Amino acid sequence: MPSSPLHSANGILVLLIVSIAINYVDRGALSVAAPLVSSELKLTTSQMGLLFSAFFWSYASCQVVGGWLVDRYPVRWVYAGGFLLWSLATAAVGLVGSLPALLVTRFLLGAGESVAYPACSKFLAREFPEERRGLANAAIDAGTKIGPALSILIGGLVVGRFGWRSLFVIVGLGSLLWLIPWFAWTGRHSRIQSDATVHGPGWLQLLRKRQMWGTSLGMFSLGYAWYFLLSWLPSYLVRERGLSTSDMSFLGSIPFWGMAIAALLGGWTSDSSIRAGGNPSRVRRLYIGGGLLLCGAALLPAALVQNTTVSVALVTLACLCLGLFTSNVWAATQTLAGPEAAGKWTAIQNTIGNLGGVVSPLVTGWIVDATGSFLIAFAVASGILFTGAALYLTMVTSVQPVA
Repeated sequence: MPSSPLHSANGILVLLIVSIAINYVDRGALSVAAPLVSSELKLTTSQMGLLFSAFFWSYASCQVVGGWLVDRYPVRWVYAGGFLLWSLATAAVGLVGSLPALLVTRFLLGAGESVAYPACSKFLAREFPEERRGLANAAIDAGTKIGPALSILIGGLVVGRFGWRSLFVIVGLGSLLWLIPWFAWTGRHSRIQSDATVHGPGWLQLLRKRQMWGTSLGMFSLGYAWYFLLSWLPSYLVRERGLSTSDMSFLGSIPFWGMAIAALLGGWTSDSSIRAGGNPSRVRRLYIGGGLLLCGAALLPAALVQNTTVSVALVTLACLCLGLFTSNVWAATQTLAGPEAAGKWTAIQNTIGNLGGVVSPLVTGWIVDATGSFLIAFAVASGILFTGAALYLTMVTSVQPVA
């Protein structure tokens, strides 16, 4: 047995961080390989946008199922099943050669990954108190940024040396090694094996809450901007800024490393402020609203400047600001929902949030095809961030447990 419940919870937290990083490596691999995939398979920009978007069709639509599963069955087994499915779907991309087959792999990838956030949120809401929840969520969120950074940095090098198909096979099959420590560690933590909720609010009760819609619409704006960058930043740097694949792999990873660092700092400083006597509601809302607003303010100029280095610096600044939002948004949600509703609330919020991921790649592909430039695409993302901040702050006036 672990030496203490805290030791056990921290050990599982580390595994969750690693799994989320793998999650984002897998979903971001197509972005890295996009120029070569589209060239070999003769795909248009709009068709690539369709592939990016297809992941979110199943990912968003399966969130409700994922939330129900983690509220009903042991997180240990639900998460392992989703991890296995998304890893095999990633490996399969390297074996197919047509648009319909690629669409199927993207559907399966989204379905497998849909259990990740409800499972993580359920675990953190139960195991971590308010004053430690910001850093715990920030650490998991850092995994979502480390994943794309590694995907772009290492993935670009793998694609350049071994070809795009090798990237998916190596990443997909290699990811399965994570299941070994997961089963070893969670086997000693009884609550994650049998933590099904017996009583809790129903779906309709949650849908009637203004706060639930505020958090969800705020997440939509994050989803739009985040997946705009995750899906299209590599192509933007290669096509519009004229970078080579190797240069793109280095410069394109910088914003995601910055966002990971900002998320950790945001989680640590917000928790420290609360422990020092700061009002939890005021602290969480400051980081959430300020992060979205500042990100929107930095993103648009990135497409306007002529110098590529300055453009990457502005994108990095936008990601730093977005890290402040992501470090606190899930902590706020877990406080609002409580352990009994964390799985369902997270599922609804992530469903609506990831509709931004459905819309963003498609809209960006259409804009670039129609205009030959990413400028308007950057402007749209910036406007949606401003709107999301306004909606969140207006509808979530206080971060306190909802009756």
